[in-house]
Amino acid sequence: QVRLVESGGGLVQVGDSLRLSCAASGGPFSRNAMGWFRQAPGKEREFVSAINWSRSTFYSDLVKGRFTISRDNAENTVYLQMNMLKPEDTAIYYCASHNSGSYYRAFNYNYWGQGTQVTVSS
Repeated sequence: QVRLVESGGGLVQVGDSLRLSCAASGGPFSRNAMGWFRQAPGKEREFVSAINWSRSTFYSDLVKGRFTISRDNAENTVYLQMNMLKPEDTAIYYCASHNSGSYYRAFNYNYWGQGTQVTVSS
């Protein structure tokens, strides 16, 4: 059973940075693509970023140039470095393990963490 645990969220000011971590256990982490999604109140869950086994990366246009995804296979951990944060980045951020298909669709991920809250105050 794959288990994903996110950490690193918090309350920050506009323009600040945060680094989210997602620790994975119970599965072949190094062979799986991993993704980050977020969900704001009253909105649907949306794709943020993904990284595959060869470390190719994918980003939403909303975060491209500000966020960086990376992974440490020795530590079974994926990271999301978030810079130049904006109020519209406020959401619960979820880490997920990819199953098959497009990296951009939440439907194609089969394991999810519990989420970590990111709040950007203006």
